[in-house]
Amino acid sequence: MPKVLISDELSDAAVQIFRDRGVEVDFQPQLGKDKAKLAEIIGTYDGLAIRSATKVTADLIARAGNLRVIGRAGIGVDNVDIPAASAKGIVVMNTPFGNSITTAEHAIAMMLACARQIPAADASTQAGKWEKSRFMGTEITGKTLGLVGCGNIGSVVATRAIGLRMKVIAYDPFLSAERAQALGVERIEDLDELLARADVVTLHLPKTEKTANILSAERIARMKPGARLINCARGGLVDEVAVAEALKSGALAGAAFDVFSEEPAKENVLFGAPNVVCTPHLGAATAEAQENVALQVAEQMADYLVHGAISNALNAPSVTAEEAPILKPWIGLAEMLGSFAGQVTEHAITGIEIEYVGDVGQLNLKPLTAALTAGLLVPLVGQGAVNMVSAPIVARERGVHITETRKDPQGAFGSYMRLIVTTEQQTRSVAGTIYSDGKPRFIQIKGINLEAEPMPYMLYTTNTDTPGYIGALGTRLGALGINIATFALGREQRSGEAIALLGVDEAVAPEALREIAMLPQIRQAKALSF
Repeated sequence: MPKVLISDELSDAAVQIFRDRGVEVDFQPQLGKDKAKLAEIIGTYDGLAIRSATKVTADLIARAGNLRVIGRAGIGVDNVDIPAASAKGIVVMNTPFGNSITTAEHAIAMMLACARQIPAADASTQAGKWEKSRFMGTEITGKTLGLVGCGNIGSVVATRAIGLRMKVIAYDPFLSAERAQALGVERIEDLDELLARADVVTLHLPKTEKTANILSAERIARMKPGARLINCARGGLVDEVAVAEALKSGALAGAAFDVFSEEPAKENVLFGAPNVVCTPHLGAATAEAQENVALQVAEQMADYLVHGAISNALNAPSVTAEEAPILKPWIGLAEMLGSFAGQVTEHAITGIEIEYVGDVGQLNLKPLTAALTAGLLVPLVGQGAVNMVSAPIVARERGVHITETRKDPQGAFGSYMRLIVTTEQQTRSVAGTIYSDGKPRFIQIKGINLEAEPMPYMLYTTNTDTPGYIGALGTRLGALGINIATFALGREQRSGEAIALLGVDEAVAPEALREIAMLPQIRQAKALSF
């Protein structure tokens, strides 16, 4: 009988699900706070069910000799070392949709509390004061709500706000026109335009390299005078110092924050600022949400331990034991092709087509398509918010149409995959195959042939085919201290468009990328990671 340790608070109903499905349970909800004790006993368990208190580090995983699955009741997996778990063959699961409604409702509640200054008015009244004229609020009916991010949670906020008779506008580079129309929101293509128009701005983004500090001091200064800012998404999306200054100067009429750049937030520059509402990361803190994610994680872990079924796994494909050895390298390639496209795409994706050419077309395509879609979406929505199981759902919610095509062998390669991404601006493709050594290769980008082995860190450029470009790029990289490991080139035609895909030893920093992009021959430069 498999044995699961529950080291954080989970409901009795979740514990019973394990038992009903033939899994032995050791329920120790306070153990997650005792790192030494947890490390001492973890080696005897097949599964570990957690919330956020338990920190599953590489050291803990190294001691987990029998561990097969880690289940996180909730979406965030910052407390799990996923690479370490993957290296040891441990499946990491989460429950990405269990608290969406709760988080959306909290954002609406924070907006209303900020608009009517409810926390400050409550404190004043309970202190024996009667300062009715001091707490003049504002109606939200007829006001414009600006969503920065319109994915799963943002779309729920949109429907609730429309029900409150607000006008909703949304900035999300990957929100399609069809999806926006279905939600009843106006899609805004430029973030600065949204900030200038919105009476209330609310954030619904994961924190990634692209979204960190997305509301910088410069952007906060561009917000509509007297606007209010709500952040119930992630800390680090906003320049908190700039918000505090804007509140003090009156440029912003109010702000409400549930998340902070450093947590637990015992001190923060926002504390004490005028008309600011702060809560201790309560977005998912309702009985319903906590129960939902607890039940979901118990069901998923039990199904895996008893039947081998994998659901909502962040680091494992949903495949049968018989298919796994054959599919494994192709799944890896699919994720890389998707990740490449996701990292270089800058406009709303309306559709993707996947061509399976030759022998690969005879395999089970569902996990391959799911892996490719997940790889495409992770750079856009953030790690943890999408996986192989949820990727088709997330794509559908964003109005992304997916088609699969099987084709007979053609060209120089007997078996390969091609991903064709259609945006509202253009159509681009990337293709790859598995060589006889079992390793993946990029073989075509934008219809231009090349051969490149994926590496953890890469630099991709599109450029004009002119003499001296390779030397200029190499010189610039050398001056920036970036060492080239591999260098693949391809061109459309002489003096036409050309591409370069370089493997480098370290991640290309944003400031270095800006220097590279200044080369006169370059049309586009992207730092990639796989």
